[in-house]
Amino acid sequence: MSDAEPNWEWYRSFLQVLETGSLSAAARAMGLTQPTVGRHIDHLEATLGLKLFTRSFDGFAPTDAAHELRPHAAALAATAASLRRVASGHGDGVRGTVRLTASEVIGVEVLPPVLAALRAAHPALTIEMVLSNQPDDLLRREADIAVRMFRPEQEALVARRVGAIEIGLHAHRRYLAAHGTPKSLDQLAHHTLIGYDRETAFIRRLQQQYPMLVRDRVAFRADSDLAQLSAIRAGFGIGACQAALAARDGELVRVLPRAFAPALETWVAMHEDLRDSARCAAVFAALVAGLQAYIEGEQRPA
Repeated sequence: MSDAEPNWEWYRSFLQVLETGSLSAAARAMGLTQPTVGRHIDHLEATLGLKLFTRSFDGFAPTDAAHELRPHAAALAATAASLRRVASGHGDGVRGTVRLTASEVIGVEVLPPVLAALRAAHPALTIEMVLSNQPDDLLRREADIAVRMFRPEQEALVARRVGAIEIGLHAHRRYLAAHGTPKSLDQLAHHTLIGYDRETAFIRRLQQQYPMLVRDRVAFRADSDLAQLSAIRAGFGIGACQAALAARDGELVRVLPRAFAPALETWVAMHEDLRDSARCAAVFAALVAGLQAYIEGEQRPA
């Protein structure tokens, strides 16, 4: 292993080759040439004294060493991105870039009008949105602010509870006209159900409370909340979605509201080091106000 410090660009190329599996795809993603990316990998391997990829006719296969280095390289990337965002926010007023992470449904169906109003008030503000049902790590600065459906436990975070989003069973009027409306949870066994594919801790708790929703009884399975919502809107069957969201669509009907009404605790969180950042404070406040209005049924589609 060389005593020289590897160039950050080499790590960027390393992560892209890991992600894409080839030099050419990594080069396209980074706006570089294939030989340049190849040299980055060669230099990184020589400096670290490690074989990171096995070259073959169908691409680059990562070695065990590459897999071990991946989280560290990803942490470097997150830190570099955070540094750029912090630098972008210096100046007068609310300006710069804020990286926000939220679930698919919240990010696509709820936040756009909130962020549009925020941008209108602060034209120098840029938003980076990460749509994911997996929580990004705020402590490692993978995002500046997160909307989460659970209470953040880390002490280094500033967190604000905005309320509980009620979940209900819904179906399109067309589906209910063709198949009838269930009068009890037991009658769901005679209906087409929409639900998740892979189980999570939350899904397992939900299935324990509502055993009629176990995976084997679900006819449309998707881990994407947006895919499930699209299936409900298309009249595929009965599925769970946010009651406030379904209430916007006159064609969706809630079924069994008294028998099925779980709620998702909703929080907005950011790293405490960002408390004095004007850009993050503005986004944080807008998200809290916008989500509270949504939960209370005051927000309307843009």
